[in-house]
Amino acid sequence: MSNEPASRIARLRAQLGGARDGALLRHALGTALFEAGDATQAVPQLRAALEFDPDYSAAWKLLGKALVASGEPPAAAEAWRRGIAVAEARGDVQAAREMRVFLKRLAPSRE
Repeated sequence: MSNEPASRIARLRAQLGGARDGALLRHALGTALFEAGDATQAVPQLRAALEFDPDYSAAWKLLGKALVASGEPPAAAEAWRRGIAVAEARGDVQAAREMRVFLKRLAPSRE
């Protein structure tokens, strides 16, 4: 991990539990960890984002990606299924479409 992502992650972690803690902060931290190559640490942050806001389609989408990268394809498939339902309910057509593509790509490796 280069210094820039590490300092960004440290800044985000410093805000956990504070007044700004919430879905956006947890998603930002999960994204930073995922982009830094630490999908395993991204997963709990993305799950926390969804505890704050279960209708956050972007968090469902990235959670699925992080779960695949962490070696948990069945959990990823479930995250994307739930994310698709959320995205459709919110009218977030693009996110639903993307998660359907991810789910379809994952399907052959599940059996």
